[in-house]
Amino acid sequence: MEAAVLAVALGFLLLARGSVGDEAREAEAVRELVVRLLGPGPAADFLVSVERALEAESGLDTYSLSGGGGAPVRVRGSTGVAAAAGLYRYLRDFCGCQVAWSGSQLHLPRPLPAVQDELTEATPNRYRFYQNVCTHSYSFVWWDWARWEQEIDWMALNGINLALAWSGQEAIWQRVYLALGLTQSEIDEYFTGPAFLAWERMGNLHTWGGPLPRSWHLKQLYLQHRILDRMRSFGMIPVLPAFSGHVPKAITRVFPQVNVTQLGSWGHFNCSYSCSFLLDPGDPVFPLIGSLFLQELTKEFGTDHIYGADTFNEMQPPSSEPSYLSKATAAVYEAMVAVDPDAIWLLQGWLFQHQPRFWGPAQIKAVLEAVPRGRLLVLDLFAESQPVYIHTASFYGQPFIWCMLHNFGGNHGLFGTMEAVNQGPRAARLFPNSTMVGTGIVPEGIGQNEVVYALMAEMGWRKDPVPDLAAWVSSFASRRYGISQPDAGAAWRLLLRSVYNCSWEMCTGHNRSPLVKRPSLQMSTAVWYNRSDVFEAWRLLLTAAPNLTTSPAFRYDLLDVTRQAVQELVSLCYEEARTAFLNKELDLLLRAGGLLAYKLLPSLDELLASDSRFLLGTWLDQARAVAVSETEAQFYEQNSRYQLTLWGPEGNILDYANKQLAGLVANYYQPRWGLFMETLAHSLAGGVPFQQHEFEKNVFPLEQAFVMDKKRYPSQPQGDTVDLAKKIFLKYHPQAGFL
Repeated sequence: MEAAVLAVALGFLLLARGSVGDEAREAEAVRELVVRLLGPGPAADFLVSVERALEAESGLDTYSLSGGGGAPVRVRGSTGVAAAAGLYRYLRDFCGCQVAWSGSQLHLPRPLPAVQDELTEATPNRYRFYQNVCTHSYSFVWWDWARWEQEIDWMALNGINLALAWSGQEAIWQRVYLALGLTQSEIDEYFTGPAFLAWERMGNLHTWGGPLPRSWHLKQLYLQHRILDRMRSFGMIPVLPAFSGHVPKAITRVFPQVNVTQLGSWGHFNCSYSCSFLLDPGDPVFPLIGSLFLQELTKEFGTDHIYGADTFNEMQPPSSEPSYLSKATAAVYEAMVAVDPDAIWLLQGWLFQHQPRFWGPAQIKAVLEAVPRGRLLVLDLFAESQPVYIHTASFYGQPFIWCMLHNFGGNHGLFGTMEAVNQGPRAARLFPNSTMVGTGIVPEGIGQNEVVYALMAEMGWRKDPVPDLAAWVSSFASRRYGISQPDAGAAWRLLLRSVYNCSWEMCTGHNRSPLVKRPSLQMSTAVWYNRSDVFEAWRLLLTAAPNLTTSPAFRYDLLDVTRQAVQELVSLCYEEARTAFLNKELDLLLRAGGLLAYKLLPSLDELLASDSRFLLGTWLDQARAVAVSETEAQFYEQNSRYQLTLWGPEGNILDYANKQLAGLVANYYQPRWGLFMETLAHSLAGGVPFQQHEFEKNVFPLEQAFVMDKKRYPSQPQGDTVDLAKKIFLKYHPQAGFL
């Protein structure tokens, strides 16, 4: 079967089609979105309708634009999502607007530009997927409904029609476990804290950071109902969770004869918090628990027939025998279809990429062929850097979604593989016998590097790559700031050829700058770009500032690029300090080390404090706002502090989720850099060797003190971003000869 025919056939099989009766509801949802986005006055200039008959012959989402130029703009879509995507196409390409996490630019020209000839666009693939299981912990964990509403609007405008909806599941699991005979204390002991639920859901962790308060369950149930109602109103398909086979240890008390295997540890945690228990796929308790959970879940939330489950995410299975892997996979699927005969399993394909030595062709085939073809939908999770479909003959016939992961841990830092994002989806569609049925945006954390996500969102609707990325990124800057400014455009083109031009060998998706890592003499400062491009982009943005200071997006970008420039300067200072130490040059060590710890980092913290989007206080206040008591507020805040820093009780996944926030820089990164430079200086002055293990023993109490501290941080910005960026530039730009 030819690749295109196969992909379309699988797309039809997987399509969860809405009924004609949904058209009115979806159209009304988009009209309400227009009012939220533009206000009731401007919204009156847009006529929105949803017409299933508009969809392409292959059933793919389609939108049509017409009108404007003094007449209302008519937006038609085959679904609510398609209509919202068409609306955003008009706002973006005809009006020069942008909707973004950091703030939207929605200044409409008058009269509204005319669509000269009716514009009709069909997506090349069935699905545009969004979210990673980890996003719920790194970014969504403390959100209220107002923030969720903004995100779902962003999803609709960017054409997302398939997304995880995993809030509230612990409340359902609690019901199931109580029905099975577990005690409340056993359940409380099992669940992790809110900031670590993603890894409890995938079987990596239990207990750590818990227990969950009763109020948490109630609030998450409320949120999930609102999230599902809004997603469905647009015609999106929510993906609900299913049972993957992991169970609390207390199951062995309730069912003494149950056949379970205790898996190995994960993430440097000991078995107090990891080493999860996995039910044997042949044990009769497996379908019992799987069916009970899905029955209770769908009773509470309804269903759209697609479910997510990950049995072996970063967890080595008990056996590499294909027969075992096939049975383990089939057991998960059979528990789904026992409750929902139309069930489709959405599987994160990360396991195949993460442990390539274990997952050979026989093992991967055993998993993929254990589910009927077309009933398993695989996310090729890191396809922009390390695609799996190429090495698995397009997942051996199972449909897959080409995904951009981009960011691990929600790190700040400018990086991306924009050319790979631009070229990758078409290459996957043209792959021999391709089973690609969609594109996906799957970062572990959001709210950073928005240019990368804007491009990836467009790729969900483009049949071919952007022909000129330099021109595209210049237009991106103009839309972002509401005006075409030559210096700003030039700055973005420099960023495109430098930080956003990563080759896959170095594209780890993490910010590994020394600034945000526990110091040592072995730290890498290697980058794939010329740092002078970052410094020049910084200069150009400052040159553009007089014309753009009223743009919130420009202020955000100026701060972010200045932050990146300081990050580069920290690396250069570290190199100087390390060289001075190795050469036993105490004066040079004190100069470079003092500049890093006592000049650059305080200047960075002061800059970050000028924008509410870079405040630790804002971050922690979100966590506290979920609480119903001061005790809960302190509990949630400590969860959040742990995630940002130590991640576990002993720094188990230290700095994985690093951020650059005002307060975090001053009270976490700066003290340990100060201790490191002081330790090196004392080593040289006293003629004693530097011992990394001794330093780590001494620095851990500083790190732990930050987590345990109850200090409240400002949630209101202080100072002017432009003035502070200029001040740092004039003082520390490399041409100023600061080193």
